[in-house]
Amino acid sequence: MLRLTPQERAVAALVAAGATNQKTALELFISVKTVRYHFTHVYSKLGIRSRSEPAATFRDSPAAG
Repeated sequence: MLRLTPQERAVAALVAAGATNQKTALELFISVKTVRYHFTHVYSKLGIRSRSEPAATFRDSPAAG
């Protein structure tokens, strides 16, 4: 599995904690479009298919580190 970039980890952590794309964008001082861009890559790298999966996948994945 590919490793996540620091920005992908930050986005994944916030989304896994339940933040919306808008809240994630505000927290990280990036646009919502950028959040979607990074999270699309997180989906691909971690092999997840829905927004409900990241919490467990991100927490348990060695790629998250």
